[in-house]
This record gives sequence, C-alpha cells and structure tokens, in this order.
Amino acid sequence: MMNAAVKIGCRTFQLAFRLAIPLLPYREPECFDHIQALPPLLERLGIHTVLLVTDSTLRHAGITAPLEELLEKAGIRCAVFDGTRANPTVHNVEDAWALYQAEGCQGLIAFGGGSSMDCAKAVGARAAYPHKSMDQLKGLLRVLRRIPPLAAIPTTAGTGSEVTLTAVITDSDKKHKYTMNDFTLIPRYAVLDPTVTYTLPPHLTASTGMDALTHAVEAYIGGSTTKETRRLALEAVRLIFANIETAYRDGDNPEARANMLQAAYRAGIAFSKSYVGYIHAVAHSLGGQYNIPHGLANAVLMPIVLEAYGPCVHQKLWALGRAAGVVSKSDPFPEGARVFIGAIRGLNDRMGLPRSLKGIQKADIPAMARHAAREANPLYPVPRLMDAKELEQFYYKVADWRVNV
Repeated sequence: MMNAAVKIGCRTFQLAFRLAIPLLPYREPECFDHIQALPPLLERLGIHTVLLVTDSTLRHAGITAPLEELLEKAGIRCAVFDGTRANPTVHNVEDAWALYQAEGCQGLIAFGGGSSMDCAKAVGARAAYPHKSMDQLKGLLRVLRRIPPLAAIPTTAGTGSEVTLTAVITDSDKKHKYTMNDFTLIPRYAVLDPTVTYTLPPHLTASTGMDALTHAVEAYIGGSTTKETRRLALEAVRLIFANIETAYRDGDNPEARANMLQAAYRAGIAFSKSYVGYIHAVAHSLGGQYNIPHGLANAVLMPIVLEAYGPCVHQKLWALGRAAGVVSKSDPFPEGARVFIGAIRGLNDRMGLPRSLKGIQKADIPAMARHAAREANPLYPVPRLMDAKELEQFYYKVADWRVNV
C-alpha cells in the first residue's frame, strides 16, 4: 500500500495542477466536417508540400485516395508515410521525420486512428526540435516550440487525439509506452468527416468507441475536473451509449457515425484538461509489452478498475449512469454504480469484446505494474491512489488464465 508521505506528495502535485488549469494554454482545433475543406485551408496557410501520416491498411483500401486526389488537383504535393503501426513506435516516428525532411514538407496531415495522429504529433515535435531525440522529448511539457501546422482526420471515433495534447509512443526496444504531453501537440485543425469512418470494421468500432467511453469516465471521476469537463464527459457518455451499438451493427449509419465522432471529440477535450487514470496507465503498459490494442485493453480493464476504486466513486458513477440512461434518479449511489459498471460489461459483451486478454505472462507483471505506477503517479488525479504492488491485481484479473487475487 502506498505510504502516507508519497500520497501527500501525489495529492499536492495534483492540487497544484488543478489550480493551474485556468491558466494553462489549452485550445481547441478549428473544426471542419468534410475533407474537401483541407486544400483551401492549406492554400490559405501557404503550404505547398505536406506529409500525410497514415497506415498501410487505410491506404491500400483506398480510404486516403480521395484526399490525395483533392490535394493533387489543388497543386499541393503530398508525401505519404503509411508505415504507422497500431501502437506507433520510435522507429515509425524517425522514418516519417526523415521523409518529412527529404520532401521539404511544411505541414502535416494525420489520417487514421489515434496511432497515426500520435505519430504525426511526434513528427511535429521532431520538426520543432530537430536536434533532440524522442527520448529527450517524452514526458510533460518538453515540446514548448510550436510544431508545423497539423490537421487531424480521425477514421475512428475513439482516441480523441484530434483534440488532445498527448501522443503515446512505444519504445519497441525497451517494450514500454511513454507519453508526450504538450499544449503545442494539440492539432491546429480537425476534420470530423463521418464518411471516412464508414469502412471501420465492427470490432474496431467497438474497441475504439469503448476507448472514448474510458476517456469520458476517467475524466469525470478524477480529482481535477471543471464544470466544463464534467459537462463534456457526461455528453460524451450519453452519445456513446445512444450510438455505439448502432455504429457497430450498421457502419454506414451517418447519424451514429457523426455522433460517435462528436462523443470522441468531447471526451478528448475532457480528458485533456482533467486527465485519465489507472485504466489508461495499465492499458499503456500492456500495449507496450504485448502490442495489445489500446482501446481493447481499456474496454476489458474499465469495469475491473472501476470496481476496485470502491465507494469513493459511487456517486460519480451514478451520475454517469444517469447520463447513459441506465440508472434511475431514485437509485442509491452504490446501486447506480453497480448498474453502470454492469452496463459497460453489457456493451462489451454485445459487441463481442472479450472479458480477458491473451498473452499476459506472470513474470512480466511486476515490471508492467511499475511502468504503470510511474506513468500515473503523481500525474493522474485518480480517485484512489495505488502503488505498483496494488496495480498488479489488474493484470491478474484480465489475464486469460484468470488468476484471482
């Protein structure tokens, strides 16, 4: 159990950060609702050569082709890096940065899920600090210079990366993820075009949507909320519960797809300001060690971690359950919390998401728990503080060999 002195230090750090929120340079991107808006935007910015950061699956499926054609017709050169991995690595960033330099690019377009956007943000950081390595740029407030203009086009409704100050990068040599958190990494422009999400397969619609739900939930239950972030988190939860299963079953449903993009955007703003918690910290360590998709790890972990927080989150989970439409105003707080957690499990089950994760090795758990604890403490204003030893329970509980502790 975390000792008292460490707890005091964590809470003092979090209080200072909470008090500083109104003074920090948060901003929202300028938003567009279709990709046709990008060529005129780039012309207005005086950008003649741009780097498109995406992944090979999207490109080979022809999803990026309409944008590439629009740029070509507008006389804008478009270099394409499509080597982004599901959990983007330092090597991905360096390869994309090399292409950016070789082609003389002046700006960036991220087209894809959170991985492409995180990779593009990191390329922007390298452009701002060409003589620093990724290892020197990781962490909190290390990228203070403005990065090149970055437009983000999400093809998943989950990460909210189009509005966040965070990039998550995997060090594949050391087998762990780390975050970069800097206000300069918030994309200047976001294109919330539901048509580019129609081809997202059902299982990715499910896992990325649950990623957005995790953002909203952790932003709401933490200790650094504001009136704005609470409102946005509740709106996101309402939109997700109302639309995620429709988007999962009917991928071409324009209303459901548009609403899920809006939910992810709202949740992204909420957690950018109020941060996340142990669900994310543990999920990041699992992604770094085993390349487990982030949204999937979040979906499996979320009900387990929420239960572990205990009574300190019951009232807030009751409120989230009310927004989701699954909890009655007359329900006691503990009952409302139980029902909301059960509703999360129900969403996972109905969309075919598992209740456990494959490939977790017992021998790796202590190191992963230490990574998660270093990421979360003291930065994340979690409802109840836990040390690395306490975090180990979550790896056991989600492992497919189902050891209970």
